[in-house]
Amino acid sequence: MQAKTGRWSTGSLNNLKLEEETLPPPAAGEVQVAVRAIGLNFADIFAIWGLYGATPTGAFVPGLEYAGTIIATGPGVKNIRSGDRIMGVTRFGAYASHLNIDARYVIPMPDSWTFAEGSAYLVQVLTAYYGLKQLGAIQKGQNVLIHSAAGGVGLWANRIAKQYEAYTIGTVGSPHKLQVLEREGYDHGIVRRQSFRQDLEGALGDKELHLIMECIGGKIFSIGYDVLAPQGRMIVYGSARYASVGNRPNYLRLLYHFLTRPKLDPQKMPEHNKSIMGFNLIWLYERAALMHQLLDELKSLDLRRPIVGERFAFEDLHGAILRFQSGQTVGKLVVELQEA
Repeated sequence: MQAKTGRWSTGSLNNLKLEEETLPPPAAGEVQVAVRAIGLNFADIFAIWGLYGATPTGAFVPGLEYAGTIIATGPGVKNIRSGDRIMGVTRFGAYASHLNIDARYVIPMPDSWTFAEGSAYLVQVLTAYYGLKQLGAIQKGQNVLIHSAAGGVGLWANRIAKQYEAYTIGTVGSPHKLQVLEREGYDHGIVRRQSFRQDLEGALGDKELHLIMECIGGKIFSIGYDVLAPQGRMIVYGSARYASVGNRPNYLRLLYHFLTRPKLDPQKMPEHNKSIMGFNLIWLYERAALMHQLLDELKSLDLRRPIVGERFAFEDLHGAILRFQSGQTVGKLVVELQEA
């Protein structure tokens, strides 16, 4: 099998090489997938830039999630057959036309979903659900602040929180995204700006803030922690302020953000009676049984279809990532491949 891959050496988006390589038949316990759509994530960018601790050494193929069709199965694989439409996660390697993957990490895709929708589901819905349910221990009727509310994780987080009848406040970086929040059923939308604290307190009124899905960092992080109610929980799953548009990282900007990052004294936290928890979804990849448990729980929730915001061709991976960096996209940005 000849497979096309988007292979990068870390440090710059310009290091992309589209290559063809021979893919061997799937080994025992593996399946071979013809990839039809790839979902982009911020971890892809940080890995390409060499700023992500889990990045493989040397040249590597980025990508954490995809959707496609099973074209071969290895010895010992049961309950998955050639021709099945699936969505899957991988610890890098998804920027490819074909791949071999452990069969535990492919999930049957709903018949009514497109491949683009399948590639827009797993990473972000698992991030939102694990953050809110497992770490945040969300309770019925709580008040939840969700940052990057019009992005993939933010949209799923709101839908999940609404299953618990939560009052949800979403933040966005651009005013034009507020209409997305209204359409998605957020109770209140805020544009992140200098008046963020006043805007947040105004949105809460006399309500307490119980949960925060935090992915911004900096002053937004600090304000959220200050406003968080006693026994409140902040779930940190990213830090978008380190992102920028361009082929290479802005190292001076990164250094400034690093030196001015929020600092909390752990000895003061018991006095505040608040919790901060951080996680990286790649950790879940090593625990396939837990991943399937969470996905089974998600099936019982009425979360509707994934939202695909923009689509790019596989041959324009570079352009897709530059667009994704802009922060102007809504929902999931997907790269599509034509059927061979």
